[in-house]
Amino acid sequence: MTVSAVLRALLTRPGELLIRRWNWKSALFSSIIRALIFLIANLTAGWRAAAGATIAEFVFRAATSGFFGSLTQAFRTVEPAALATLTLLILLPLISHSLELAVHFAAGTPNLARSMISSVIFTEIAVLFNLYAMRRGALVVGENATSMTSDLRRIPALIGGFLLSGPLALARIARRREQS
Repeated sequence: MTVSAVLRALLTRPGELLIRRWNWKSALFSSIIRALIFLIANLTAGWRAAAGATIAEFVFRAATSGFFGSLTQAFRTVEPAALATLTLLILLPLISHSLELAVHFAAGTPNLARSMISSVIFTEIAVLFNLYAMRRGALVVGENATSMTSDLRRIPALIGGFLLSGPLALARIARRREQS
């Protein structure tokens, strides 16, 4: 599968890719983690403001993260993998954080800049990790999906592999250069 094929399918069959394959696992994890990010980022504004920001983020992510997880899942088979990753690292934050900014601006989130910066940083890491995990069959829904329990059991090994993937890739590049 190619990036252009996934984008074409997204434009021609959005209901199939985003609604029928709505990724509830992404919605669940993202809602909880991002709500905590907004809670922490807004505690200095007081509990009431922090709770408001937390609720706004939880509801927003519960409604949208399943779509973004479906999009990530659609890219898990794209080759070359680096192009799939780059596309998601640009496309997902652009769409999700534009909407997120509008939601929190309307909600009056007090520490909006801190909240958004934290959220964008988390998104970049989450995109990388989710794509890594989904390419290995975890955190997917629909065909070939495993249970949430199975996914949770695999998370520690996936995190370890994810953290080692960068250094291992650099080592492979260095070996190739030495052989050339």
